[in-house]
Amino acid sequence: MLAPLSMTIAIEALPPARRAKFGSMFTAIVLLGIVSGPGIGGWLSEHYEWRSIFYISLPLSVFIFLVLTLLLAEKKSEKSPSFDFFGVGTFTLGMIGLQMLLDRGERLDWFASPEIWLEAVAGAVGLYLFVVHVLTAKVHFLNKNLFKDRNFVLSTIIFFALGFVLLPTMALTSPMLDELLGFPPNTTGYLTIPRGVGLVGAFILMGRIPDRIDRRPFVAAGVAVVVYANWLMLGYSPGMDWSPVAIAGAIQGVGLGVLMPSITKVAFSTLDPKFRPEGTGLFNLARVYGSTIGVAVVQTFFFNNTQAMHLALASNLTPYRAAAHSMMASMSLQALGGLNEMITGQAAFIAIIDQFKILMLAMVVVSPLVMFLRKPVPTN
Repeated sequence: MLAPLSMTIAIEALPPARRAKFGSMFTAIVLLGIVSGPGIGGWLSEHYEWRSIFYISLPLSVFIFLVLTLLLAEKKSEKSPSFDFFGVGTFTLGMIGLQMLLDRGERLDWFASPEIWLEAVAGAVGLYLFVVHVLTAKVHFLNKNLFKDRNFVLSTIIFFALGFVLLPTMALTSPMLDELLGFPPNTTGYLTIPRGVGLVGAFILMGRIPDRIDRRPFVAAGVAVVVYANWLMLGYSPGMDWSPVAIAGAIQGVGLGVLMPSITKVAFSTLDPKFRPEGTGLFNLARVYGSTIGVAVVQTFFFNNTQAMHLALASNLTPYRAAAHSMMASMSLQALGGLNEMITGQAAFIAIIDQFKILMLAMVVVSPLVMFLRKPVPTN
């Protein structure tokens, strides 16, 4: 709720002449927060324990509350517009059910748990009712004309895939550096900085390109760079230092920084201006849910792959398995525990590499959609 509300408040407060450029500035600020968060969090957890990461939000929240209370003038609409409560309710129910299913399924052994059944049914029923409502009702909060614009639909799918890669990459890289490679928390956080610099820098440079230039080649280039960066991540190894992570992160950041403003420009350049408010909400929601669902998916596959690889490695310790097993019979419990920990670490590292492959394939799958984008037509 914070993102659309804050953007709406800011646009209402700005004079009309400055609103056109505010979208890029707003997105750049959001990205700066995303990419700087791990670095700040790593430094805080290293010097002031991990709870400080959450405590730091308290003074910021108080500041925001005071600014809104003291400086923001109350505004009421002359006529209350109709609101599609049923559509919003069913959509929310479906997305929450799906998210909870993916987040908690692995922990609760999937459909062996009544909670997972409940979440699955809630997600399926909510999304089904929402789709039927959109197809049959005359008034709903997502106008059907949004889905008639080819550029908007294809761009939203690509933006979902971008979100699928954006946050899960950090969710995989940080545990890999901290828990498997033994990097201290502050170093782990600092290694996200090259990615952030590349992302924000490329984003700012894209904002200086004249509007008359076709953005489709930049969309294709951004997708290609992101795929290449994820391909580099497949070469990570337990014996590496920090440099491969910094290089791959910086390249991925550049790709994301080129892709995000370009795909946004393409998405809305052919869309009727009267549908832009709803389109903006749906477009940004695609990225947000791409990130959250992406994190849930890679976590699920990570645990499954770790277990499978642990079993494979443990059953094939050496070419001389019989000798190894007889030696293990005479080992102490402490030595066996150390051996098991080593095998678990190797299995987890292989599983993380497999998840980087999933993220790479997500962008590869949507890359052909770029060819079906129409040449943007400037709209007022």
